[in-house]
Amino acid sequence: MTQIARTRIGTSAIDIAPLALGGNVFGWTADRAASFEVLDAFVAGGGDFVDTADGYSHWVPGHTGGESETIIGEWLAARGTRDRVVLATKVSTHPEFAGLAAANVRAAADASLARLGTDRIDLYYAHFDDAETPLEETVAAFSELVDAGKVRAIGVSNYTAERVAEWFRIARDGGYHLPVALQPHYNLVEREFETNGLRAVAESEALSVFPYFSLAKGFLAGKYREAADATAPGASARAEGAIAYLDDRGRAVLGALDEVAAAHGAELASVSLAWLRQQPTVGAPIASARSTEQLPALLAALSLELSQAELDRLAAASA
Repeated sequence: MTQIARTRIGTSAIDIAPLALGGNVFGWTADRAASFEVLDAFVAGGGDFVDTADGYSHWVPGHTGGESETIIGEWLAARGTRDRVVLATKVSTHPEFAGLAAANVRAAADASLARLGTDRIDLYYAHFDDAETPLEETVAAFSELVDAGKVRAIGVSNYTAERVAEWFRIARDGGYHLPVALQPHYNLVEREFETNGLRAVAESEALSVFPYFSLAKGFLAGKYREAADATAPGASARAEGAIAYLDDRGRAVLGALDEVAAAHGAELASVSLAWLRQQPTVGAPIASARSTEQLPALLAALSLELSQAELDRLAAASA
């Protein structure tokens, strides 16, 4: 197996292989058996960082939220792999635990621990900012979870740069534990992260960035080159979102990806993830797989190194 360079999560003591397996599909488009197969193959291929949320997948008819965590917990118990895997989960979107009031954060963390069948969450995110709750209350609640040993490190997701900076100010003033990770929307065709202040605050606070929708809902894997591909057999539940990128700029990006992929004998998904992994502040892209057939292209991104010219070629195509 190719030696994989590991990365540290911010200023924490946690290190990972630089690819996060997204758990949003577990219990949704991947049933329990398929999810177990994907998790098995991910770990066998050198991955060890799994990202989920307590709200996954409450949007599915008949679901209540927590389905993904439950499947991951059952897999950890069945395989005995808890100490080999770094677990990230999030709070604020579970229908029973909405928002970031202190009592809710505490209760949601306990519920996540129970579903995951573990005594600690390695990385715990505030999933979405909660304007109804004073930020001081949320910051203190997360820090208390670290003091209690239930959480090892803190992350923030879907916050503005101003609110991330405010979190740090409050934490420093109050002597609370500081966040070490940031999870924004960022990929080769969604690049606001570079200019909206989030990358600047990540750099100034030494945050590890873990972008979600790293493959732009499948578009950057080259799966959708015509509008009709969104309705083809086997298209994902997010295919329509991917088709939105199919304009002149999107086609230029696919053309550049085709060139770089051909030069490396690699899949487009591998190149897209490698580009993202090699961007400033990025610790690991997050990508999900509904089946083991989708995993090799993701895992290949762990060791694929693009030249500066290739990084620039892709960036220019998506500018």
